[in-house]
This record gives sequence, structure tokens and C-alpha cells, in this order.
Amino acid sequence: MSRMIFINLPVADLERAKKFYSSIGFTNEPRFTDDTAAAMTLSETTHVMLLTPGKWEQFSNKAKTDPYRESSAIYAVTCDSRDAVDEMLARVADAGGKPDSNPPQDFEFMYSRSFEDPEGYDWEMVWMDPAAAQKGPQEFNDLGGTYSGEEGVK
Repeated sequence: MSRMIFINLPVADLERAKKFYSSIGFTNEPRFTDDTAAAMTLSETTHVMLLTPGKWEQFSNKAKTDPYRESSAIYAVTCDSRDAVDEMLARVADAGGKPDSNPPQDFEFMYSRSFEDPEGYDWEMVWMDPAAAQKGPQEFNDLGGTYSGEEGVK
């Protein structure tokens, strides 16, 4: 059995969050959705659980942070191409998210853009050249690529 990942996010407005994630390509799983939580599926192995504050408190003893002011994670999702990254960011803007909430990164072998969802959570859409991904940055450089860490950001 493949492992799955469930990203649990507390949300102030469950209906708004469900609508946003549906608009950018996630599918609602009604078997795990009620008036306190919504399961949103991206792929067979990747899911986001949107939880009302009361539901969130059932899962965590820690205080909820304000994602508009503090960031504790960036959720990165791969795309098949640079164009797919840009297309996703266009859908984010149309759905009420904030595209390019962090500066885009454009390396020769990797391209990413970020967005903030309506609840303030940071996401990143990433494309990586498959050949470069298999080789790693050092071997990619040895073969004439130009990845050089932070200096590689265009």
C-alpha cells in the first residue's frame, strides 16, 4: 500500500475554503466531509483536511497560529511543466487566492511560484526538469547546468 499524506489545516470559513480548493483542482471527498471538516483530494496519495476551529482542537493541543502573519510551513506541489505552474497560479487568482505571495524562483532546471490561500496558508507550485531531478544539483552543474544555489535565482 502506498503511503498517503493528509495536510490538516484549521480554517475560519469552511465553505470558502472548500470552494477555493475545488476551484484550483482539488476534489471533495464527501465520505469525510461534514459541517466541521472537509476532505479535499489532490491525488490518490495527497489530501488536505480543512478543519473548523472546534474540529482542529480535537487534533491538536497547540494554539493555532495566524497564517497571515506567521509561516511555519510551505506546502509544495509538483506540476508537469512551467506552463502548468503559471496556469495553476492563474486559477488561484480567479479563485480568490493571492498569487506570487513570495517571489517566483526561476532556476534553469526548476521553476516555482507561490500563493497564499484565502486562509493565509503558503503553497508553492514547482516544475523541475526530470533529467536535473535525477542527477541532483552538483552533477547537473558538472554537465554544464547553471544551478548555483541562491545565486541561481533569476
